[in-house]
Amino acid sequence: MIKSELIQRIAQENPHLYQRDVERIINTVFNEIGTALARGDRVELRGFGAFSVKERPARTGRNPRTGDPVSVQAKRVPFFKTGKELREQLNDD
Repeated sequence: MIKSELIQRIAQENPHLYQRDVERIINTVFNEIGTALARGDRVELRGFGAFSVKERPARTGRNPRTGDPVSVQAKRVPFFKTGKELREQLNDD
């Protein structure tokens, strides 16, 4: 599912809301999650999961085509850990 499909589905399930309002809400939620992660905060959505930022140290990698060593800078990457309820929902048979 992509963001536009999510917006459309939520708008269909809530006919009292305009699609542009649903789009604004979804964009605000995603922007707030991104802003919090950029600050280094952890974002937890109970039952769904938690977003956090992991620090990756600088390292020496390899160019896959030539095998030559390549310097890779330190970076921060987003990390998502599923919540218990989501894990159970995915694994129910």
